Amino acid sequence: MNIILAGGGTGGHIYPAIAVADTIRKHDKYSKILFIATKNGMEKSLIEKAGYQTYHIEMSGLQRSLSLKNIKTAICFITSQIEAKKLLRDFQPDVVFATGNYLSYPLIHTAAKMGIPTAIHESNAIPGKAVKMLEKDADRIFINFPSTADFFTDKEKVMCVGNPMRGEAVSLSKQQAHRELDIPGEYEYVLLSFGGSLGAQTINNNILSFMESFSAKHPEVYHIHATGKGGHDAFMQKFRAKGLDSFRNLCPAEYIYDMPKWEAAADAVICRSGAMTVSELALMGKACIFIPSPNVTANHQFKNAEGLAKADAAMLIEEKDLTPKALELAASDILFTDKGKLFSENIRRFAQPSAKELIYRELLRLSNRDLLTLVAEEEVNE
Repeated sequence: MNIILAGGGTGGHIYPAIAVADTIRKHDKYSKILFIATKNGMEKSLIEKAGYQTYHIEMSGLQRSLSLKNIKTAICFITSQIEAKKLLRDFQPDVVFATGNYLSYPLIHTAAKMGIPTAIHESNAIPGKAVKMLEKDADRIFINFPSTADFFTDKEKVMCVGNPMRGEAVSLSKQQAHRELDIPGEYEYVLLSFGGSLGAQTINNNILSFMESFSAKHPEVYHIHATGKGGHDAFMQKFRAKGLDSFRNLCPAEYIYDMPKWEAAADAVICRSGAMTVSELALMGKACIFIPSPNVTANHQFKNAEGLAKADAAMLIEEKDLTPKALELAASDILFTDKGKLFSENIRRFAQPSAKELIYRELLRLSNRDLLTLVAEEEVNE
């Protein structure tokens, strides 16, 4: 299979695209795989580190407010399609695949005009602007959440597959994770909290007070919190001022490098509700308290968590309602009642461990138009 992929802007778009590429390479070591990337975007370094070649196409997202950057975007809108057409002619892919970021548009739109099979993946509950714009161009629209199908007109194109992720879900048991992380046996519960790699001030402030009012009073709970780089110094200054550094069960860190192991060890997780985070924790069956970021397009993190909360698969606290007391009540329910077990069981229903294999098989079908037509005819005749 010859394939061109687009996945850029954020890790939530890049890593699923790499996961699909890894799966293609696993099944066909002779496949030709190429990614498009912007010159200075984070996708370039991550994709090349994963062992894949990139082709530079300049594109940028549209600013929601009036901005001179939108002039550059308008120019890129035209030039990127010219570049994409040249690339598609030279590379001659069997299929193209994108993960819904702004880089998706020139690749998918141009490929569709040239008669090349196309597919896009939307990991969030609410489709992004690029995905909505590409609905008519895409032959297949993969989604992570079943409710996302409601946003599309042509339901026959939509296929709910989950979120493709690199590597396998952590197979460590909770006990094994405790041993590998050297968590002392005196702790009955592990509580993990984080707000993102750069931190989130509102979450940090509330976690700090929550540590003082709850975690410090429960010596059986080992609480590790990732402050993020941006808020670590301020957090630690207040942490020490409150005398919390004298409690052995409280462990603030700037960044948690072995996050999968801590997720495996955790009895409860307090975090944002980005699509990748939700998918990882669903695969692990973790009881979660989601605090969606309000600073994202279309409030999609809220929608990511809302469906789980309605299904008794997680607890949802909006940032405007976030208080140390709200965290106390939520953590107590999860750690000290059967609510934690209920959440753990129910969130697994939202997991799809075979997402990347499902996408691979569908891309294989799409890459052969004759095969696709034959299968469609057989389905009609049955």
